[in-house]
Amino acid sequence: MTQPSALFETSIKSLSFLHRGKVRDIYAVDDDKLLIIQTDRLSAFDVILPTAVPGKGKLLTALSDFWFKKLTHILPNHLTGISPESVVAESEREQVEGRAFVIRRLKPLPIEAIVRGYVVGSGWKDYQKTGAICGIQLPAGLKLAEKLPGGAIFTPSTKAPAGAHDENISLAEVEAQLGKALTAKVSEKAIRLYTEAADYAAQRGIIIADTKFEFGLDDAGELYLIDEVLTPDSSRFWPADQYRAGENPPSFDKQFVRDWLEKQDWNKKAPAPELPEEILRVTMEKYQEALRLLA
Repeated sequence: MTQPSALFETSIKSLSFLHRGKVRDIYAVDDDKLLIIQTDRLSAFDVILPTAVPGKGKLLTALSDFWFKKLTHILPNHLTGISPESVVAESEREQVEGRAFVIRRLKPLPIEAIVRGYVVGSGWKDYQKTGAICGIQLPAGLKLAEKLPGGAIFTPSTKAPAGAHDENISLAEVEAQLGKALTAKVSEKAIRLYTEAADYAAQRGIIIADTKFEFGLDDAGELYLIDEVLTPDSSRFWPADQYRAGENPPSFDKQFVRDWLEKQDWNKKAPAPELPEEILRVTMEKYQEALRLLA
């Protein structure tokens, strides 16, 4: 079976180019709409890897679309429903097909809204040092990857520029930026979004250990869910049948790539090493399995 070719970078000449992120390319449609294209780029440790994963952007788009629709009763999102193919030149449609959204222009909040249901990753490191995550005191004696006994917690982080690392911050630091009322709303909505998604995923054999949401405001100050949502790029997905507290479970996300990179002689700065064919294949299979089970 031949591998589909990967889209590392888009080149849309019919619209004004605005920004190239770790995964997404963004173009202006008009004053109040943007075109967001999910490429097949993969980032790890805040570095864009030189090898793209064929078809990954389409999978992420399909999964985000599924969750946006499923969770819209909790919070409106930035999707317009306009076909991406209709806003680009005919010769450019292949670059957007199945991997793009036309979205409302909103003002993104300057934080990453991270929700954790399990103690793992940077949260586990924080907990080992301080007994807390983002200043939230947790019960003593929790094991690695253990479910948080009091339910999910909101553990925000900074939104670092490309090449820099996001840092966990306290609720007080978020309140200083957003004000108390908006912080409380973001926290409540983020936990509700996570909890509903995690309950749904659990019925399908997937544990969502943690996830990152992004929010934006319109001119009237209304809150919206933006960016991507509950994908293997922004979440830790674990197969429920292989989960054991006390050990790092295998995952449906890019943890597999991170684990491979950790074993390489690499300083976690650009340029990153090329990914071997086998790592690409297994990564794609994990993403496909997550989409199949969830959506």
